[in-house]
Amino acid sequence: MTYMNTKKRIVVAMSGGVDSSTAAAILASQGNEVIGVSLHLFDYSVYSSTDFGACCSLSDIEDARRVAEKLQIPFYVINFEEEFRKEVIGYFVSEYIAAKTPNPCILCNQRIKFHHLLRKAKEIGADYLATGHYARIGIDEIAGRYYLKKGIDPAKDQSYFLFSLSQKELGSLLFPVGEYTKGEVRVIAKKFGLKVSDKKESQEICFIPDKDYPSFIKRELNTVNFKEGNIVTPEGEILGKHNGIPFFTIGQRKGLGIAAGKPLYVLGLRPDRNEVVVGEKTYLKTESCLIGDVIWNAIEKPSSDIDCMVKFRYQTKEAEAVLTPLEGERVRCRFLKPQLAITPGQAAVFYDGDIVLGGGWIARENWCEVKSAKLKSN
Repeated sequence: MTYMNTKKRIVVAMSGGVDSSTAAAILASQGNEVIGVSLHLFDYSVYSSTDFGACCSLSDIEDARRVAEKLQIPFYVINFEEEFRKEVIGYFVSEYIAAKTPNPCILCNQRIKFHHLLRKAKEIGADYLATGHYARIGIDEIAGRYYLKKGIDPAKDQSYFLFSLSQKELGSLLFPVGEYTKGEVRVIAKKFGLKVSDKKESQEICFIPDKDYPSFIKRELNTVNFKEGNIVTPEGEILGKHNGIPFFTIGQRKGLGIAAGKPLYVLGLRPDRNEVVVGEKTYLKTESCLIGDVIWNAIEKPSSDIDCMVKFRYQTKEAEAVLTPLEGERVRCRFLKPQLAITPGQAAVFYDGDIVLGGGWIARENWCEVKSAKLKSN
């Protein structure tokens, strides 16, 4: 996307990391009226330390403040703790309880940054909201539509997390670092004299920096234990006991707590029976899946099958697939080659080259029963 020829008022969401800091520096250097904003989202007092490297921590906010001082731009902290708890943490916990594997970062972008923060930015007369995401925005002049593109750096592209952006939102957003590689961004940050130029980036879910999901969910639900159940094969053979379905995810191999003569993986979860189904890796392969709550980004909803590439988890490679539109906001995704560990609750994002066509959420079907039937037929 070509940036403005005229100077604009731009709110920059500053996390304290090198990416958003560099985005603010680039926009300020162009003469725009830049306003830095950090978000207070979570009460970190539940942890013994507040300096653990997760995004949005108190130390990150102070880093953002120092960057704003260096750039000589105004800086504010907005408290969205109530919204974050309701719309992100609540979603995260409810999805795990429903035996799904959620991606809270997508919801945080969708609801907190590009809904609540964008609304605040517009209330103060900002023309744009900018972030440090590695993505790009283009416009189809003929169709009169904005579209989302991958960032230049394939190793850092974050378009997967942004698939749900609407046309209205895309027209109000800027992603300045999407045109650069991560290495180039660090060099730019150094040129601006930003001390965060070499700062290590966060990899964890911000509200669970210690990765202890079970303890977090127990604390949120104010319960000590979840209901025990059986770990079974697809045929129903009991292999052991589990301490709660929310602590397992499809594709998991470690931490099953059972002894077997060969590696076993979680094939599926049966919340109605309180069972964890395990089996050999080959039975993790899936030829198709149902995707619900689909949002079309670069195009209108197609009326017939379309060929595209599908990314069904951020760290996985895209897979060739055919999408068949169904009634409502759903599609059937058929993979040209079977894929491993397609997991309900994760996002599936559709690509045509580096353009995001749209995306949705992998829905639960009778996964275990289908796998069981396949096993019995072999």
